[in-house]
Amino acid sequence: MKFEKIYAIDTNILLDNAQNLLQLSQNGSNLIVIPETVLDEIDSKKTGFDEINFQAREFGRLLFDATIENKIVKNDITIIETHVSNAVIYIISKENYKADSGNVSGSIKNDRKILEIIQDFKDMDAKYLDTIFLSLDIMARTRAISLDIQTQSMDFGNQVQEFEFIKTIEVAEFPAEHTPIIEIDKEYQPNNFAYVITDTVQGYSKHAVIKNERLEYIDENELKKQDVNPANTEQKYFSHAMLDDYYDVVVSEAKAGSGKTLLALSAAMALVKNKNTVYNRIVYIRNSVESVQKGEDVGYLPGLETKFEIYNFPLFDTLAYIANKQLSRSKENKKGSNQEEITEEVISEKVAELVDRYQIETMWVGAMRGRTLSNSFIIVDEAQNMSSSTMQLVLSRIDETCKIVVAGSNRQLDNQYITKFSNGLTGLLNATTESHDEVNLFAVELKKVLRGPITAFAEKIFEK
Repeated sequence: MKFEKIYAIDTNILLDNAQNLLQLSQNGSNLIVIPETVLDEIDSKKTGFDEINFQAREFGRLLFDATIENKIVKNDITIIETHVSNAVIYIISKENYKADSGNVSGSIKNDRKILEIIQDFKDMDAKYLDTIFLSLDIMARTRAISLDIQTQSMDFGNQVQEFEFIKTIEVAEFPAEHTPIIEIDKEYQPNNFAYVITDTVQGYSKHAVIKNERLEYIDENELKKQDVNPANTEQKYFSHAMLDDYYDVVVSEAKAGSGKTLLALSAAMALVKNKNTVYNRIVYIRNSVESVQKGEDVGYLPGLETKFEIYNFPLFDTLAYIANKQLSRSKENKKGSNQEEITEEVISEKVAELVDRYQIETMWVGAMRGRTLSNSFIIVDEAQNMSSSTMQLVLSRIDETCKIVVAGSNRQLDNQYITKFSNGLTGLLNATTESHDEVNLFAVELKKVLRGPITAFAEKIFEK
């Protein structure tokens, strides 16, 4: 059988998205080579609650339907030819590894065993000489180059594009509401969701959004009917889109400390509190992946609740801030001895009250398969750590009675098995380049850091 290309794939390609296997195959026109070490690494990741554990199980489901077509044994190399759908896969194992005899440990040894199999596979037959090693790991790719193995990262078809979500237009007179945007901005694109309209004669500006390709001015008084008021122009657009029932999906690429979680929760509470809306609960989803630098592993934590508790800190920190704000406001309205001291205990009690009142719950993405979410305001936090397939899973669980807010930052990618080109946040941002009949989409970038000067300093010096 003649193949257009031969790809030997690293573990991280499959843990980014198990469906990459079929994408790379191109309906059987390309041969996929999987070293046995990759299978071992994926097998060790099947149990757990992280994105990578989910993808490991997805890969297992793919292999479950595989058929074994042939077995080739040469020297100490064994090739099992399997077919998954139209994909042709060679699973290659080896009796003895040179890497086992050296003083090499951990993942470095596994990388070298993978590359050793690829070298031996190439040496088996001239038709395998052009085998390309695919990996997201730059160190593994560098090692492959030193061994004269062709290598590349995976082209996911996505790019992190620069979008102009907010445009500034100068006019001699404010255009009437519902004016077609093309009359004001001849270069209008679907991802131009918001405009700052500046009247050069009167010398002040208005904030507007685009609905059905027509201009609509924001009623800024409506933005004040929540616990947290937006502090800048970007936040005003973000809050407006969340509070306005016109929009189904709101996406935000937001720097750390820009207020995305706080504003999202504040808007969610305002809508649940409003009896005229369909929302009766708030669902908070945050991908359970820790920073690889910390060396922590959720799998080693005892108990399901304890495992998820560490990932809910951002939510409960935000709730504590809102609780403190509400208590302070209440204290100002009371006089004399009726004023209660705001202690940590009082704040904790207030947080518990908010959770109960607004039916706030956290949800693990691995438990969403087969579920349908209704009448919910859904917040997806740290979306840059979700693969595109997981984002698809989350979005496909939501019915027409829900609103979803997706926020994250490609500057803070913690999931070593996906990239800023392939994650769910980038996929949604790229979707803004065209209009969609199914949903009304809104996107905004939150660039201004409000947490404090140290956060702003960190964003500046480490931003790539």
